[in-house]
Amino acid sequence: MASSIKAQARKVVCIGRNYADHIAELHNARPKRPFFFLKPPSSILARGEGPVRRPSGVDLHFEVELALVLGKQVRDLDEGDERAALDAVDSYAVAIDMTARNAQNVAKRQGLPWTAAKGFDTFLPLSERIPKSALPDPHSDVELFLSVNGEIRQQDPTSLMLFRIPTILSHISRIMTLERGDVVLTGTPKGVGSVQVGDVMRAGIRVGGKEVEEGRIEVGVEEKGGIFRFEEDMKD
Repeated sequence: MASSIKAQARKVVCIGRNYADHIAELHNARPKRPFFFLKPPSSILARGEGPVRRPSGVDLHFEVELALVLGKQVRDLDEGDERAALDAVDSYAVAIDMTARNAQNVAKRQGLPWTAAKGFDTFLPLSERIPKSALPDPHSDVELFLSVNGEIRQQDPTSLMLFRIPTILSHISRIMTLERGDVVLTGTPKGVGSVQVGDVMRAGIRVGGKEVEEGRIEVGVEEKGGIFRFEEDMKD
């Protein structure tokens, strides 16, 4: 269950800029090697735990991704060892990497980390675990999709990843040890955009054209409330 993923994850490592068309739509530079950032495990929102909560003043964006749930420790993985990379994956999941886009843009301009834009509670809706048997080859005939209020906004195959899973795990594990239970997000395809309070997002994954039930997410958006205000805390 997604709740067990949250309980076991010591960190969530997120690959950025891993689909060319997504890089272009945000006018970013294409990386020469995998680029990553972290989200806290407290941002994970398991299926059935309630809505995504939008902080006041935030331009809230969705980014659907394939998530890896690691089943063993990974350190200094050889990039060419595809078997070892896939053996390290216990299961998969569908994730929505929610982003405070206006806060992220300010952080970029100021040369600051993205943590505040990525790390709010509920900013990582996660599906149930998807068994490895459901994705025999995670880069072949696998499609991610996300709709908002019934309108498809993202829909692309994982074969479009610039850096595939062995390269991703190799690069991360040269810098930090990946532990059993850690979650790795593999990047989002084109089509990211805003959601408003009252919107409903539905995300999932298809293999061979058939949707995988365990990968289904349906989650609404509500106002967070509380004392945080983007206007007061994070503008230039």
